[in-house]
Amino acid sequence: MERRSFVKQAGLAGVLAAGAAPAVVHAQANLRWRMASSFPKQLDTIYGAGEVFAKKVSELSGGKFQISVHAGGELMPAFGVVDGVQNGTVEIAHTVPYYFFGKDETFAIGSAIPFGLNSRQMTAWTYHGNGLKLMREFYRNYNIINFPGGNTGAQMAGWYRKEIKSAADFKGLKFRIGGFAGRVIERMGGVPQNLPGGELYSALEKGTIDAAEWVGPYDDLKLGFDKVAPYYYYPGWWEGGPQVDFYLNIKAYNALSPEYKAIVEAASAYTHVDMQAKYDVVNPQALKQLVGGGKTKLMRFPKDAMDLAFKESMQLYAELSAKNPNWKKVYEDYANFRRDQNLWFRFAEAGFDDYMQSQRF
Repeated sequence: MERRSFVKQAGLAGVLAAGAAPAVVHAQANLRWRMASSFPKQLDTIYGAGEVFAKKVSELSGGKFQISVHAGGELMPAFGVVDGVQNGTVEIAHTVPYYFFGKDETFAIGSAIPFGLNSRQMTAWTYHGNGLKLMREFYRNYNIINFPGGNTGAQMAGWYRKEIKSAADFKGLKFRIGGFAGRVIERMGGVPQNLPGGELYSALEKGTIDAAEWVGPYDDLKLGFDKVAPYYYYPGWWEGGPQVDFYLNIKAYNALSPEYKAIVEAASAYTHVDMQAKYDVVNPQALKQLVGGGKTKLMRFPKDAMDLAFKESMQLYAELSAKNPNWKKVYEDYANFRRDQNLWFRFAEAGFDDYMQSQRF
């Protein structure tokens, strides 16, 4: 079969899968981008996802499209990446959208809000609901186009120097909590602190904060939280399925060829699946290691604390819908999607999980 005929019939994806780089890719110009990550380099899961993406872009482009990945603080502060992409200082960032709720609370919906969607539901809303469409409309205000860049799955609720016996114990609690969920902690009487991951150990060790949450056992073990706080709580009701995103400068993205745009989309989808798959492999063993050492006390949040958090979250969303039109537009769609998803998951996923977790293997 002639090469031109093969490329036409197989399509770009098919040719790449077959290991033959078509002439259309070879014709592309060499390109170098810089990616600003919001995460510390020591976390091979969440920071590593940026490297997974860059590697896949390079592979799919035959090495012509290269992206260098820079940890939080290298090119700009961990929480400065939106400004960096918006202003064109870097072409791309890898970050958690809810870090930027101070600009507009709507950012948080693009990742996770308290008592929101789980990871599967978030992926469904993004790809086959209205999520990608609505969030891209919003991000245009910041010269950004977004692509899904991973999910951690439901997170743990973090490490506490003192036991949480009731909702009252949140009063005055200096708690490092990522982004938007701090609004709910504040309404519960706590004092939220929005610190980058690289600063958490020191703050918890010195007592600058009373508690800190990050992701889950694997990352927490790497960051050493078990050495400075004994109580490990669950569930992380503020992060049922937090999505991580790639933010691309719109001008830089629009300048890409159609082939390079397709490569970005494919690498994003690959990374999105790869990150959670890795977390689901490494977290169980890390949890065994943490609890098996004897110092970590695994604790479930008291019901009254969960109930108060839920009540305050729903009230907050109602207030935001009344005053922030961006939030109202996206959240109404998100909330309707969540209602239908929870009805389905109640009978399917939750019913199966409930039975399986009661069994001994």
